[in-house]
Amino acid sequence: MYKSFLLSILAGLLLLACNSNPNAVEDYAYTNSLIHETSPYLLQHAHNPVDWYAWNDSTLAKAKRENKLMLISVGYAACHWCHVMERESFEDTAVAAVMNANFINIKVDREERPDVDQIYMNAIQLMKGRGGWPLNVIALPDGRPVWAETYVAKEEWKRALSQIQTLYEDSPERLVDYAARLEAGIKSLDLVQINRDEVDFSALKTDSIVTAWSSRFDEKDGGIAQAPKFMMPNNYHFLLRYAVETEDQELLEFVKLTLKKMAFGGVYDQVGGGFARYSTDMRWHIPHFEKMLYDNGQLVSLYSDAYLVDPNPLYKDIVYETLNYIEEEMTHESGAFYSSLDADSKSPDGELIEGAYYVYTEAEIDSLITDRPELFKSYYNINDYGKWEEESSYVLIRQETDEEFTAANNISQAELNGLKSLWKEKLGVYRDTRPRPGLDDKSLTSWNGLMLKGYLDAYRVFREPNFLRAATKNANFIKDQQLKSDGGLWHSYKDGKSTINGYLEDYAAVIDGFIAMYEITFDQQWLDLSKQLMKYAQTHFGYTDSRLFYFTSDEDAQLVSRSIEYRDNVIPASNSIMAHNLLRLGHYFDQTDWIKDAQTMLHNVLPEVAAYPSSFSNWLQLGRNFQNEFYELVVVGPEAEAVLAEINKTYIPNKMIAASSSSSDAPLLKNRFIEGETFVYVCVNNTCKLPVRTAEEALPLMGY
Repeated sequence: MYKSFLLSILAGLLLLACNSNPNAVEDYAYTNSLIHETSPYLLQHAHNPVDWYAWNDSTLAKAKRENKLMLISVGYAACHWCHVMERESFEDTAVAAVMNANFINIKVDREERPDVDQIYMNAIQLMKGRGGWPLNVIALPDGRPVWAETYVAKEEWKRALSQIQTLYEDSPERLVDYAARLEAGIKSLDLVQINRDEVDFSALKTDSIVTAWSSRFDEKDGGIAQAPKFMMPNNYHFLLRYAVETEDQELLEFVKLTLKKMAFGGVYDQVGGGFARYSTDMRWHIPHFEKMLYDNGQLVSLYSDAYLVDPNPLYKDIVYETLNYIEEEMTHESGAFYSSLDADSKSPDGELIEGAYYVYTEAEIDSLITDRPELFKSYYNINDYGKWEEESSYVLIRQETDEEFTAANNISQAELNGLKSLWKEKLGVYRDTRPRPGLDDKSLTSWNGLMLKGYLDAYRVFREPNFLRAATKNANFIKDQQLKSDGGLWHSYKDGKSTINGYLEDYAAVIDGFIAMYEITFDQQWLDLSKQLMKYAQTHFGYTDSRLFYFTSDEDAQLVSRSIEYRDNVIPASNSIMAHNLLRLGHYFDQTDWIKDAQTMLHNVLPEVAAYPSSFSNWLQLGRNFQNEFYELVVVGPEAEAVLAEINKTYIPNKMIAASSSSSDAPLLKNRFIEGETFVYVCVNNTCKLPVRTAEEALPLMGY
């Protein structure tokens, strides 16, 4: 339906990698209006010969006034194929001439404007059944899309632009008709049907859902049996919980396999710590080398929780190394976290090459690794298994556990640890002489919330003081810099300036992070701020009939559609996080209507859950809280911190914490403080068992 007459236009467009060289463009020979932006991605294009504009009211008005088609190109700073298309097409003066003559050319940073990205990503999904970045869209002057593609090689790109422009000049009514039908399709994606069945979460057959889901598991290398492989932390958070709660040892072993293989793979930076965005192959070996804040924040949380279930030293190493990477490379002096490191960096001849910073030739390894080089080559597979054939380089990958390796090579764990530290130091010092990948140094509020939660989860498990210091500094950054005078949030921060009205994802992640801050520090301000932000979101992001929130504020300019994000992806859907937040805040503040809203939200997405469990794993987490007892763990008294530290050594996913070392009027704490005494109350829906004094007494009351 949505492809019809455009098929003839699109037939020649193939997503083929192109090795042609772009015409040389002298630095700063051209400057367009993006020079006034702060987004690193937009600034990357500020000296293209293309007359780029940022997405804003004046640009949209210009398109309408001049009655020109809009060419909207969406990407992000760390995107490899975005760079390729820029070099091939957007730096080419002949291509720029075609674009400038016929289109209002708009560059969009998808991270700054996820609302715009979402609309046009929905459009390409409807047109082609797939998407990705760069996302290139041609839209009518009113913004309604009529054509979309991802990466396009230069000659195909010029041909497509000419064909669309000719169609617009000769038969504009055909494009208008197509745009209307596509608009209807986009809006239909945002409709959540009201579930008229009685709310009964026992009808959520989680066991059969997980059984069906498991048919897609890769039992050899973990993850889903497909390439590319994304890590999808919220999937494994749910599967870990479900395996523990149901004592499903086979499922637990699969989760542990996945965590091990991700940590062993090239998708994990074996030298500097931190994860790349995804693996291009089945065995987690060759990454798409960009490193995103949101992945690493969630994976720190996942590996921390997994350590409580299985105290594997590997998990602890991953958490510490990843947070060391975040501290050293991704943290501003204010406590804000940066967004990403680029996939590409410059080779010695100045060419941008994907992964150039991270890979090593065998000759480089031979010159650098002089301490037990034979062990290094075995440990990190400097052989056919670890070779990146395309580049004749090696991406470090492991196959054996340390226990297996030390036994096979007759060395102690202490000796191996010393060698690994030495090897990593030498490789790290060497690669730091190379041109570094580009840093996207804007700070996104939503991603900062995810990283804040990661630090707090790591502190909860490992009690490392540096983790709490970093979390506290970041929480104060969000409170002091990103909280607006009207009680809402800004979305982005860079160079001392907060910009862009916040999206639902900002409220969801920050509330989640602030609740975790309260549970660790007992500081009531974080809980009060969470409540304030929830009320603001309820006012400005408007409950729909399904009780789901819109993604954009009612104060934002209207787009083609006001979307509702409810399907979990690499990051859980903003609505699924908000439903969790409503449940917890409902208990904290005795707001039973908020708990009911969380139930209604879950109930209305249930019809899709069984068919697409990987896209609803955070909702499935919420479902477990309603299917089983959800504990309000209340600890009051001078030893509250010590008691909770002991309780937190146990994996208890179905709990929330209210705590104070002094008297408090908060609903869950009121009238429970007795001078000089510490008591632990285990409650369900405000019904509490008799108080006890120690963690050892409290844990059995929760079934542990």
